[in-house]
Amino acid sequence: MAARLIRSAPAVPGSSGARVGGVWARHDIGLFVAAGGASVIGALLVWSATERTAGSAYLVRHLVTAAVGLAVAVLVSRAGRGRLRSAAPWAWAAAVVLLLLVRTPVGATINGSRSWIPLAAGFTLQPAELVKPALTLALAALLAGALDRGSDPGLRRLVSATALVGVPTALVVVQPDLGTALVLLALGFAVVLVGGAPRRWVALALGLAVAAAVAAWTTPLLSDYQRARLTAFADPTADPLGAGYQTAQVRRAVGGGGLWGQGFMSGPRTQGGFVPFQLNDFVFSVAAEELGFVGAAGLVVLLGVLVVRVLVVAARAEDPFGRLVGVGVATWLAVQVVENVGMNLALLPVTGLPLPFVSYGGTSMLVSWLAVGLVDAAAGDPEVTRR
Repeated sequence: MAARLIRSAPAVPGSSGARVGGVWARHDIGLFVAAGGASVIGALLVWSATERTAGSAYLVRHLVTAAVGLAVAVLVSRAGRGRLRSAAPWAWAAAVVLLLLVRTPVGATINGSRSWIPLAAGFTLQPAELVKPALTLALAALLAGALDRGSDPGLRRLVSATALVGVPTALVVVQPDLGTALVLLALGFAVVLVGGAPRRWVALALGLAVAAAVAAWTTPLLSDYQRARLTAFADPTADPLGAGYQTAQVRRAVGGGGLWGQGFMSGPRTQGGFVPFQLNDFVFSVAAEELGFVGAAGLVVLLGVLVVRVLVVAARAEDPFGRLVGVGVATWLAVQVVENVGMNLALLPVTGLPLPFVSYGGTSMLVSWLAVGLVDAAAGDPEVTRR
């Protein structure tokens, strides 16, 4: 059924407000505006969380990274979906190589997770973030072949899709980085499902995902630090000076915002530095404390509009490849938003996932903007985007 729907989905013409003439006639302005708005709000929240201790240093770096990300998105959006489809296997292979490099002396361990490669001038690269766009492209290119011919994917393609998802996910799990692994599994599941996978394969994939989660919890795979963060979700009093302290402070910051908030740069816990990792993992608590329910809800709505816009752009794509890329990106962004907001509200365990476009983090910001470029390019007119 999913395969029939994606094959028959017509290209939806964009509104005049979303497109402009000339060489940009096939680019979605609304997509870029929504991402830009989230990045600006994120810069203000990061500034509020760090101004007391670092002045405007983090604000400047956040804005520079966002500007570079925007430039990357524009360049990628001009590439055309044909080039993206050709580059898909190389992007996946490069991402896997970088994940392997993390396990060598080149990699670095931070907070119990060996997930980074140090670069110059204090910058770091997180290869697990790069896997998200690479996996999206690889799965879309693999499954679009059968849909182009009007048929469902065969056994061979489904086995290949399983390998495309399984290899990088396993490498991310052993870092360990369960948050990113969950995003990769959800992304892969959504693309394969929409790509026409039979129900028995969907059930098998769900079973394997559950088995992997159980194995991660019942074996020494998780570090003590990560296990403590998961335990603190259920009982913050179990470690009141460690992981439980973090969870308790986030709850107090969110609850202290009330309806309208304490005021920008006026949150007692934000300005007092009580919440660890408030510029990245828990940046949403800054919005909740200083902007209140209204401001925090507005941020969630903006990110929701961005996800919906990705699906709208994907729906008007002229071939299955573009639609599958849109489904993958929308799933990846939606899962991250739900998980990050959920852990800030103490509704989900703390997994360390950043809030797309909002949290401080160079690789996360660049990859979030890259996602915008991929969707815009994959759904665009190849004749226009190569002009």
